[in-house]
Amino acid sequence: MTDLASLNIKYLPGVGPKRAELLNKELEIFTYLDLLHYYPYKYIDRSKTYKINEIDGSMPYIQLRGKIVSYTTHGEGARRRLTALFSDGSGVIELVWFKGIRYITDRYKPGTEYTLFGKPTLFNGKFNIAHPELDPIDDRIDNTTGLQGYYTTTEKMKNAFLNSKAIQKMVYTLLSGIQNPLPETLPLPIISRMQLMSSTDALRNIHFPVTIGHLRRAEFRLKFEELFYLQLHILRYTRLRNLKLGGFRFDHIGNYFNDFYHQVLPFELTQAQKRVIKEIRADMGSGRQMNRLLQGDVGSGKTLVALMSMLIAVDNGYQACLMAPTEILATQHYEGLKKMVEPLGLRIELLTGSVSKKRRAPILEGLLTGEINLLIGTHALLEDSVNFANLGFVVIDEQHRFGVEQRARLWRKNKIPPHILVMTATPIPRTLAMTVYGDLDVSVIDQLPPGRKPIQTLLQYDNKRAQLYASLRKQLQIGRQAYIVYPLIQESEKSDLKNLEEGYEHIREIFPEYQVCMVHGKMKAAEKETEMQKFVSGEARIMVATTVIEVGVNVPNASVMIIENAERFGLAQLHQLRGRVGRGAEQSYCILMTSYKINQDTQKRLEIMAETNDGFRIAEADMQMRGPGDMEGTQQSGIAFNLQIANLAKDAQILQVARDEAGKLLDSDELLERPENQIVRKELNRIFEKQKNWGLIS
Repeated sequence: MTDLASLNIKYLPGVGPKRAELLNKELEIFTYLDLLHYYPYKYIDRSKTYKINEIDGSMPYIQLRGKIVSYTTHGEGARRRLTALFSDGSGVIELVWFKGIRYITDRYKPGTEYTLFGKPTLFNGKFNIAHPELDPIDDRIDNTTGLQGYYTTTEKMKNAFLNSKAIQKMVYTLLSGIQNPLPETLPLPIISRMQLMSSTDALRNIHFPVTIGHLRRAEFRLKFEELFYLQLHILRYTRLRNLKLGGFRFDHIGNYFNDFYHQVLPFELTQAQKRVIKEIRADMGSGRQMNRLLQGDVGSGKTLVALMSMLIAVDNGYQACLMAPTEILATQHYEGLKKMVEPLGLRIELLTGSVSKKRRAPILEGLLTGEINLLIGTHALLEDSVNFANLGFVVIDEQHRFGVEQRARLWRKNKIPPHILVMTATPIPRTLAMTVYGDLDVSVIDQLPPGRKPIQTLLQYDNKRAQLYASLRKQLQIGRQAYIVYPLIQESEKSDLKNLEEGYEHIREIFPEYQVCMVHGKMKAAEKETEMQKFVSGEARIMVATTVIEVGVNVPNASVMIIENAERFGLAQLHQLRGRVGRGAEQSYCILMTSYKINQDTQKRLEIMAETNDGFRIAEADMQMRGPGDMEGTQQSGIAFNLQIANLAKDAQILQVARDEAGKLLDSDELLERPENQIVRKELNRIFEKQKNWGLIS
């Protein structure tokens, strides 16, 4: 058979131009191979045929065999529906259709025997089945196990009668036309070592499993292959980049670093901080450009690690900069770092959008002459007018807030790309980090500095509001501050803003003796900045806000966070919000407010939050429950690939094995030039030809 990747789907019998156009637009299926790689999302056992008189309320789906006795239509226009009586000799059941009525009556004739499949529902004391699948007895796809795959389709496709059954028939037609085995897509040594099913058998069994065992082996083969090529792509570009891109060699540890460490630093570093600094030092002294992701929970001391790494750059005669996502966060970084580096005699400056022209000119000049050693700023650092004498080290804080192109612009601030350290307080599960950030080396700070008290997290129901306000008042009376956070979700933006504003007025009535400020993402930047500043300065004691505060405010005096409608937030986002308190030495509290009417999954999610402060455990749980695409903070970073069958939340072990195998292959043939690896090279190009070379971007 011709190469399946080059055959247009419209030429497959039963497809044609109109259906092909829908498949192109709705599912991105353009070729025969695309269709083979469009896998079922679930399987239902159709091995048993029931009798109508056996039906009871506990059956999710049933298969019957019988005849349509008669049709009746009811209602007019949009309310029109079609009912049919279906009999198998043991009894009669009603079938109902709310659309496609003419298609049904033209296609399925009374008196003809059909196999019926559907979900029985009890209505007015009788069972009926809405929109059942009907097949003439001799027209059933031969599948001895009775395991039937179901395919995701869209509303537009269903309206054109291109449903799961229609896709199954197309796949059946395609596979029936394949007489010889398809070319292998993995090297034979890997297939043999991993005892994998052949590519042809895996594709046949994923669509039409011979047994459950065959289905599991097919799933393993296809998941492994998908993750193997993804990891190979990432590792290959990382290695090529390391070969091509030399970096500054910072092998000198001088006075700035040593004086800071021995004389200025007021406390001992944690073991985790020491380990990470060692990893960064090794990278900076290797002669290759560093691209490292630093993960650590809020308050774990990432900024201190970043500063000490920047001092190594200064010791070697280079400048360093730190870019933060908001003006407030940049200012806080600047003020904190300025106190630390001033005893060393270093010049540190702040550059944000609101820095006046008069103040900006000497900063730009100082960068060009090299007099400024450290620059802290926001997106303003990316402007073309900002140029350095010798930029050697870049720190990007809250990395998921910056687009890839923005980060790449910092690369271009020097002829040789500077070393890059990207930091995030959103803990990323290992499987996701290996994939989304697969081209970055990962360091983790998994300890909090001594003296930090773990935040107490409590789950509270609406009816305990009076006690909650009494506890909050006690905290305010001893001089503390508090956040009250409301959800602001796009789909319900108007009602959410209304709730926020009503909440703000309510809190002002309950606590008339304290100033309350309000912040949300729909406010103008200057207005938002003013309100935030009131809270940072301590003028306002309570801040009512949306999630805009999850990144960008550091107020050690804030010891209480109340999160309204906590059930509407993801775990990772709740954890990120909680990190706004617990920044001082005092005991801090995070209260998750919810109504009694929450389902079991939501209850479980909120209980995980109350049980642990471990961001990595929370991130793993969030990914298990919600899937990788929904995780707060990873959506913005843009997962640059579509997984057809593997699941990063559930297939961590397969991912690790696939990465190991990809690494072994590259160890033996880095450029994939050997004859036996040509199939790998060809398959790699086919899979990633449409995608950007994101492995070369930090």
